Amino acid sequence: MSDGLHGAGLRAEAEVLDAKDELRARRDLFVLDDTVYLDGNSLGALPANVPDRLAEVVAREWGRLRIRSWDESGWWTAPERIGDRIAPLVGAAPGQIVVGDSTSVNVFKALVAAVRIARDPAHPDEGRDEIVVDATTFPTDGYIARSAARLTGCRLIPVAPGEVHGVLGERTAAVLLNHADYRTGRLHDLPGLTAAVHAAGALVVWDLCHTAGALPVGLDEHGVDLAVGCTYKYLNGGPGSPAYIYVRESLQDRFDSPLPGWNSHAEPFGMRPEFEAADGALRGRVGTPDILSMLALEAALDAWDGVSVDAVRAKSLALTDFFLRCVEAYVPEGRVESLTPSAHAERGSQVALRCDGAGDVMKRLVEQGVVGDFRAPDVLRFGFTPLYVSFADAERAARVLARTLD
Repeated sequence: MSDGLHGAGLRAEAEVLDAKDELRARRDLFVLDDTVYLDGNSLGALPANVPDRLAEVVAREWGRLRIRSWDESGWWTAPERIGDRIAPLVGAAPGQIVVGDSTSVNVFKALVAAVRIARDPAHPDEGRDEIVVDATTFPTDGYIARSAARLTGCRLIPVAPGEVHGVLGERTAAVLLNHADYRTGRLHDLPGLTAAVHAAGALVVWDLCHTAGALPVGLDEHGVDLAVGCTYKYLNGGPGSPAYIYVRESLQDRFDSPLPGWNSHAEPFGMRPEFEAADGALRGRVGTPDILSMLALEAALDAWDGVSVDAVRAKSLALTDFFLRCVEAYVPEGRVESLTPSAHAERGSQVALRCDGAGDVMKRLVEQGVVGDFRAPDVLRFGFTPLYVSFADAERAARVLARTLD
C-alpha cells in the first residue's frame, strides 16, 4: 500500500475537487454520518426532509383528514404528479410516467403490452412470437420475461446485449434490456439498441433501475417505447418505494395492460363490470396507490430541485475516475481487478472490483466505516451517488480497501 506522500497528494486533490463541486451543497440535504456510504445503487440515503413530511402525512392527512385526503391532500393524483417530477430526470415530457407497484410488476405490464402492440390486431396469433431478453439481466427481469413469454405464447431468446443485433428479425415482438449491468456497472447502448429493435419492427422495454438519477437517459430523444425503474436507488425514495412505468405518448392509446385495475379504468368510481381503459399513461395504474411510501418519494425528490442531470453525470464520471486512480495508487498490485469499463460511454455510476474473498473483505470494510456491497462469487460493488458522495469519500474508501487487503 502506497500511503505516504502519494496518499497525501490524493487527499489534497480530493479537497480541491470537493471545493469546486457544484453539487456539494446537496450533501447537506441527506442524513449522513462519518460512514462512507457507497451503496446508494442498492438503497439511497435518507433525504433529511422525509421524516417531517411523513409525520405530517400520518398525523394530519391520515390522522385528521382521513379519507378526505384523497381529494384535499392530492392523494388520488399522486402517481401521475410524481411521475411528472421523475420525467425530466429520465428525459421524458410530462404525461408519460406513472408511479406505483414494484419494478417487477411494471416490467410484466410493459413487456406483455409491448408484445400486444407489436402484433397485428387482426391476427394476434400470427407473426411476431419471440421475446428477446438480456441474458445478463437482474434475475427477476429474466423470471418475468419467461412468464410473459408463456402468457403471450412467445419463444424466449436470452442473449447478451452485445448479441441482440444478431437475433432480431421479423418474428421479434419485444426486447427487454437493462440500461446498466447491475454487477459491473457497464452501460449499454440505449440509442443504438433502441434503433436496431425498431428497424426490426419490434418494441423495446428498458429497465432503468441502475441509471435513473445517475446519468441522462433520453427516453423521448431516443424514441424508447416503454421503460420501468425503481426509485429507492439514486432517487432515494426509501426501502421498497414504488417504481414507475413510462409509456411513450404515441403508444398510449394502444397500451393494453395485462393487469387492468380499477385505478386504470376510465371511470374508476363507476364500478362497472366491463373494463374501459383510461386515457394516456394512466393505463399503467392498477390498484390503490401506496400513499405513505409514495409521498415519502415525492418529498425525497425535492433534493433534485434545480439540479442538472448533466452535472450529475459529470460528477459521477469524475468520482469513479478518481476512485479508480486511488485504488491503483493504494491497493497492492494484483489484489483487485476492475470490471468497470474505463470508457466513459460504457460506464454507469458504480465501480465493480473482482477480489479473492470478496464477501469477507466487504464485511471488514463495513466494520471500518466503508459501506459497499458484495455480489457472488467475487465482486465488490461501490455505488457513487453524486448528490451526496464526495471525493474525500472516494479517497478514504480506496485507502481503507488497501489497508484491508494489505
